[in-house]
Amino acid sequence: MPLLIPNSSPRRLVPFAVGAALLLGTAACGGRERPEADVAAARVTSIGVNSYLWRGALETLSFMPLTQTDSAGGVIVTDWYANPDATNERMKVSVTILDQDLRADALRVAASRQVLQNGTWVEAPVQAATVQKLEDIILTKARDLRRRSAL
Repeated sequence: MPLLIPNSSPRRLVPFAVGAALLLGTAACGGRERPEADVAAARVTSIGVNSYLWRGALETLSFMPLTQTDSAGGVIVTDWYANPDATNERMKVSVTILDQDLRADALRVAASRQVLQNGTWVEAPVQAATVQKLEDIILTKARDLRRRSAL
């Protein structure tokens, strides 16, 4: 038996027909669960480099303003940062992640330092211990992130 709707014109029925079609279409979309792959989390990334090193580097440098982050290429570059306690000195850091493995040789850190002399910023040497300390902090954070994700 046909459904009769009093005073209904074809134009008035179009929104109802479209709505019914959408409801039927979305009802058909549910269903099967997809199996999860059993792959190590460090290898499953959409960023092209080791995700733990990437996140560890971002967390380590989070106090500095960032000028460039390229997750596909594994590059993080900060802008100049002056410590509020030493405003006559500023640093700029770049981190490059070279591999998808969580290894010390997959990380490269470079730093630049400038000091304020007579109102002008002048290049100054960076202590090797500064770069080494940054690398150690990033690696430690990356290892901690990996341990926490395994729990």
